[in-house]
Amino acid sequence: MSNKIVPKKYPMPEQDPKERIRNFREVPLGQDPETVKLEAARCLQCKPAKGKRVPPCVEGCPVEIDIPGFLSLTREGRFEEAIALIKEKNALPAICGRVCPYEDQCEGACTLGEKYEPVGIGRVERFLADWERARGFRIPPKPLPTGKKVAVVGSGPAGLTAAAELAKKGHAVTIFEALHAPGGVLMYGIPEFRLPKEIVFAEVEYVKSLGVEIKLDVVVGKTITLEELRREYDAVFIGTGAGLPNFMGIPGENLNGIYSANEFLTRTNLMKAYLFPEYDTPIRVGKRVATIGGGNVAMDCARTALRLGAEESYIVYRRSKAEMPARKEEIQRAEEEGVKFLLLTLPKRYIGDEKGWVKEMECVRMQLGEPDESGRRRPVEIPGSEFRLQVDTVVVAIGQSPNPLIPTTTPDLKTSKWGTILVDEEGRTSLEGVWA
Repeated sequence: MSNKIVPKKYPMPEQDPKERIRNFREVPLGQDPETVKLEAARCLQCKPAKGKRVPPCVEGCPVEIDIPGFLSLTREGRFEEAIALIKEKNALPAICGRVCPYEDQCEGACTLGEKYEPVGIGRVERFLADWERARGFRIPPKPLPTGKKVAVVGSGPAGLTAAAELAKKGHAVTIFEALHAPGGVLMYGIPEFRLPKEIVFAEVEYVKSLGVEIKLDVVVGKTITLEELRREYDAVFIGTGAGLPNFMGIPGENLNGIYSANEFLTRTNLMKAYLFPEYDTPIRVGKRVATIGGGNVAMDCARTALRLGAEESYIVYRRSKAEMPARKEEIQRAEEEGVKFLLLTLPKRYIGDEKGWVKEMECVRMQLGEPDESGRRRPVEIPGSEFRLQVDTVVVAIGQSPNPLIPTTTPDLKTSKWGTILVDEEGRTSLEGVWA
């Protein structure tokens, strides 16, 4: 292949916006082998900078996948070797290739991206994972058992990854999952059109093939305590994530028709409301839906509302588009699908009808002031700019907090003022043998 620099990523085919808002099928359709090889060939094969251990893209990857290595193999069409190299560090490549924030991690650190578009690392990872899944997973040889038993609490991305790596070291690993299906946020929180459930099921099956046992419908802190797990297992890893929804605490927030993003997406995804009438999970979506927030979850909710029949779907965000934490491609896809953005707008209260259902939202216009601790400019209310917006469904997507169940039932487990479990640099908690 030519060594000439190709400034832009090779296109990823997608469903047409007018078509995709009528279905829950995955939006990006994937690339063909030849296009993927061309994309991989854009890699400059950088070496580590002076004083650094690994190249910039590898440093940007949380699990330090050998990115130049798998791109080089892909460029040569050696797909089996390329995916094997990825899976030395990452047991969930089909998931990460779809929803990992690679633009802020590996692709954000890509040297080519300093002048041109970065290499489409996520797209290549996705292709390789899908290529392998279509042919059957290659299961690595099982190591000699260590005789150690490890309990993993939660089967979300953290729990699955920890379990897979521990199993590859020869430990006997059991995952305890509170819900009736494994996957955590991958199952209940991310819509089908962004992460198909069959992808999650397949990656979970791969983790199980490594020898990991998964026990469902077990709520640690209620069904069984952390102390009981500590007595039975040599070590415990807590990977329960942040599943407690945050609300704004404004008047009218308890009216009917106002959901947390967690409930809205859980009903749609895990409880399969998106498959109506095959699954008759109750979810009420009105004609005018407002989603509060500007992150990826807010985009997921606003786009889901359109697919569930909303005539108008709004994003209501107190800052400008430049400050939105959502991925650029998710904002772009929401715009393409017809989501309307009410920026520099803050809800102040909700107004209900005589039956207790939300019918209006009173908002105030904002302007940006000085930067706050996050580095983003602080939104400030514009006096006298209040207005009302007619809505019949509201989804609050302003972030989540850690579930307090395990800390509140484990007195000696130390937490921060935000409820997160305190750990040292190695992930150790205040309890011996417990990591998080």
